[in-house]
Amino acid sequence: MAEINQQRSTAPTGVKSLSTFLNSDSIKNKFTEILGQKGVGFISSVLTVVNSNNLLKNADQNSIYTAALIAASLDLPINPNLGFAYIVPYNESYLENGAWKKRQVAQFQMGYKGFVQLAQRSGQYSLINSTDVREGELKHFNRLTGEMVFEFIQNPAERLSKEIIGYVSYFQLTNGFEHSFYMTSDEMLAHAKEYSQTFKKDGKGLWKDKFPMMALKTVTKLNLSKNGPLSIELQRAVLVDQAVIKSDSFLDDPETICIETEYADNQEQTKEEKVDDKKLAMKEKKEAAAKKEDTKNQEPPSGETSPENEQDMYVRISACKTLPELSLLAKEIPSDDFDLAIALDNKKRELSNPPSGDLFNAKEKMV
Repeated sequence: MAEINQQRSTAPTGVKSLSTFLNSDSIKNKFTEILGQKGVGFISSVLTVVNSNNLLKNADQNSIYTAALIAASLDLPINPNLGFAYIVPYNESYLENGAWKKRQVAQFQMGYKGFVQLAQRSGQYSLINSTDVREGELKHFNRLTGEMVFEFIQNPAERLSKEIIGYVSYFQLTNGFEHSFYMTSDEMLAHAKEYSQTFKKDGKGLWKDKFPMMALKTVTKLNLSKNGPLSIELQRAVLVDQAVIKSDSFLDDPETICIETEYADNQEQTKEEKVDDKKLAMKEKKEAAAKKEDTKNQEPPSGETSPENEQDMYVRISACKTLPELSLLAKEIPSDDFDLAIALDNKKRELSNPPSGDLFNAKEKMV
């Protein structure tokens, strides 16, 4: 255990050093005890993942080892293309001799498919799924009871053309209990910024590169952890997700969920980082004020209507269904805009003398 508990700042890095470490008899035996004959192949997959990522090549080898060991204990592959689990590099801040420094560490992250597979293994879930929600698909949402009604667009091309407004997770247990958990896109973005300093500060990481995938994982994880029964494996997965595993002592008790972790991407900021955040916030505030001033300067003088607004006004006039609605809209039209005044007058006549008769009713039914 001495190899794992040494100071992170002095831990070796590099693929060659990692390969020697993971293929030592003592370490290889730990993977074999967990995975049997698959242990050696799992070590090879870890080395492949590290070799394909320049940041992981320079990461602390102990953190890579413990992240891989957690994945092995959950029997989840760490190939990033499969989406079950990931070993992700992060810059960790640490204090040494009174000065803050940075180092690369490896963080374990669960994938959406990983949570689904662990839920299925427990034997308690008969159905589990998550999806994005497009504009117009959420018909009813009662926040008190949690009741939600969705009408999903069936045409794939039409659905892809709609904006994503949120993400939802659903599960049904074998005893019939079911639950859904929904987050809007804005809530998901706020969640990402709260729990990932990398995304909040630099706009980088998995939340930047694979936002939909991370969003699906988030609603699935929260739905399971808040509302579903959790097996030991699921409890462990919720605990270690997005954490640097500090020790391999959890191997001593396969049923334990007491795992020493550190959340590298959600650490308390240093004074320097807080100052940088304030500078960034001030810069964004100035840019927003400058943009607002530019927009104001581009607006037409009071009493005039821009071409874009005028076109929009024609659409609004045409959409009016009642005279009171039309009267309210008339107050927004400049007194010297004769074209809009004519359109307004024509619409007023149309509403005052609606068509009648069987022919009109027949046309309505055809439409």
